[in-house]
Amino acid sequence: MSDIKKASSALVSVFSKDGLAPLVKKMHELGITLYSTGGTEKFIKDLGIPVVAVEDVTSYPSILGGRVKTLHPKVFGGILNRQDHQGDIAEMEQYEIPQLDIVIVDLYPFEKTVASGASEQDIIEKIDIGGISLIRAAAKNFKDTLCVSSMEDYNEVLEILTNNNGGTTIADRKRYAAKSFAVSSHYDTAIFNYFNSDHSIPALKISENKGQVLRYGENPHQRGFFFGDFDAMFDKLHGKALSYNNLLDVDAAVNLMNEFTGEAPTFAILKHNNACGFAQRDTVYQAYVDALAGDPVSAFGGILIANTEIDQAAALEIHKLFCEVVIAPSFSSEALETLKGKKNRILLIQKEVTLSETTVRTCLNGALVQDRDAKTDAQEDLTQATNNKPSDRELEDLLFASKICKHTKSNTIVLAKNKQLCASGTGQTSRVDALRQAIEKATAFGFDLQDAVMASDAFFPFPDCVEIADNAGITSVIQPGGSIKDQLTIDYCNENNISMVLTGTRHFKH
Repeated sequence: MSDIKKASSALVSVFSKDGLAPLVKKMHELGITLYSTGGTEKFIKDLGIPVVAVEDVTSYPSILGGRVKTLHPKVFGGILNRQDHQGDIAEMEQYEIPQLDIVIVDLYPFEKTVASGASEQDIIEKIDIGGISLIRAAAKNFKDTLCVSSMEDYNEVLEILTNNNGGTTIADRKRYAAKSFAVSSHYDTAIFNYFNSDHSIPALKISENKGQVLRYGENPHQRGFFFGDFDAMFDKLHGKALSYNNLLDVDAAVNLMNEFTGEAPTFAILKHNNACGFAQRDTVYQAYVDALAGDPVSAFGGILIANTEIDQAAALEIHKLFCEVVIAPSFSSEALETLKGKKNRILLIQKEVTLSETTVRTCLNGALVQDRDAKTDAQEDLTQATNNKPSDRELEDLLFASKICKHTKSNTIVLAKNKQLCASGTGQTSRVDALRQAIEKATAFGFDLQDAVMASDAFFPFPDCVEIADNAGITSVIQPGGSIKDQLTIDYCNENNISMVLTGTRHFKH
């Protein structure tokens, strides 16, 4: 090809040497002169390959404990010179600057060092200065220079150089320049976010190196992408690729089930990000059966999640249902084989991963950022607002319902009994409408709401909701409180022997 530019020299300066040897050997075989420094120089020498020390070019040693090694005009001139520019060519000769056609750099592992819990001093020392400068310089001058900034690219670069006798095309170099700026911008984002961990500077920097193109977005006419390390959270055992909507439902399922980590076997069925079935029982089998009973119609095509291993008994029941995704910490071998019986059914093992402390969503011409709602209503948070006190069974159901309510779209009302979701009213513009929707749905599926409990994501501005609930047989209520008319609701409960507790915490979810 006419646009192939053959390399005559390469600067190699990396932190990790994994996978580097074959590339270095090939460059030597192709007659490419190698320049290096420090540990990389030693690594190349140990391979029996000649290498020119950067210090011999600059006539300046590595100083300040290795903080300054490659920051020198004879290095950056060799990278940034325009090879078709007469003035640059003349200066290269005048100052005896060697040409550098390839730059291979691997940055200090800043993010890994932060994640390891290292001291601030160790973290600061992992802020790469020379490496990031080399990357930016080589990527900027992609017309003449190939920049390789990730060990993940070594094999492809080896193939390119082998096929082109040590050469690269302008398309190759421009593509690698884009990759290199992705590396440098991600690196700087991680550093900024470390220094701005308290969010004292009102700036939003987000960078994800891993991403995938989805079949489409929320609807087939919309493009869709996922950026994040899905494999860090899940082992995908079976099924088709996850869709945009699958991922939203999986996110909702994981956040909901996190509320029940370490508790008795619990099973949830979600549809459009809301729980349509939920139960906690002595066995995962019974938990699934009772979750399904909450709404067997909506469960069709839903997302299923358990907080414990799914065994064969549960799997045989699940297999009768058409569902998109099944998530669990583990599957028994028999259960796995049963559930693989549907070729498109997605089976995920959820790993123990800490979710982000903040949530982000686009808004107008910018973004909204907030702390994740990490508050889970607990018994010690409750204030008894009524003369009538909840029974122990009602108290357990109230906290159970409150957790589900927190993860249901507002306005919402959740009805529960004996640690089973009877029904919920979701995403209604009126809390009264949400309650009526929940009662109608529970009744349609045969639930007896006598002695059931009610949870609300926000306060009742009027006593109408507790009156409607009372007429349906509900005997205990949990809500945040905070309305200027709380007393009207409390008075109705007292007059009708309904117990009510206040959490003091609203859980809107929009």
